[in-house]
Amino acid sequence: MSKIEIYHNTRCSKSRCALDILNTKGVDVVIYDYLKTPPTKKQLKDLLAKLGIKASELVRKKEPIFLEKFKDKKFTETEWITILSENPILIERPIVVDGYGAIIARPPELLEEFLKRKKPRA
Repeated sequence: MSKIEIYHNTRCSKSRCALDILNTKGVDVVIYDYLKTPPTKKQLKDLLAKLGIKASELVRKKEPIFLEKFKDKKFTETEWITILSENPILIERPIVVDGYGAIIARPPELLEEFLKRKKPRA
């Protein structure tokens, strides 16, 4: 199996669970502590493309900062990418990426399916 990346928050139980699943399966994992080193706008665009979602769908809408600053406001895709880059706590987690795509691994069963899916041939 190729290397897997995880955008990880050590304080999040779902993120820790996803990392445990990857470690249990013996997967070679690259861990990005995205709160300490937020993804760039380009990295966010790449992640969104792999996830197949819009930036607004990656936002944690129950976070206090969202409720205080962003709730009920309209933003463009570019503006949301900037907001997420500047406020990484708003990024849904954990995000698991392989060479073929990405998934928000909530609930953990989604990660199990993601790891099982058939990989295309090179």
